[in-house]
Amino acid sequence: METNLVIEGFKFMGLGMATVFTFLVILIIMMNMMSKILNKFFPEPKPSAGTNNNIQNNNTKVIAAITAAIKYHREG
Repeated sequence: METNLVIEGFKFMGLGMATVFTFLVILIIMMNMMSKILNKFFPEPKPSAGTNNNIQNNNTKVIAAITAAIKYHREG
């Protein structure tokens, strides 16, 4: 009984790689399905016309806070 360990190693390597590949394909398919289901039952709200001003106000406040923090840090 003569066994070639290199060939056996390649067989196990192929089996392992095929298993991982199959798992990843199933994972991607399931994540896409989950995303479609969630978007169907919980769609993202569309921004209204006044939302843009609100975002700009928030950005202004964030910029002011960052500027104040940097100034405070530099002064000691």
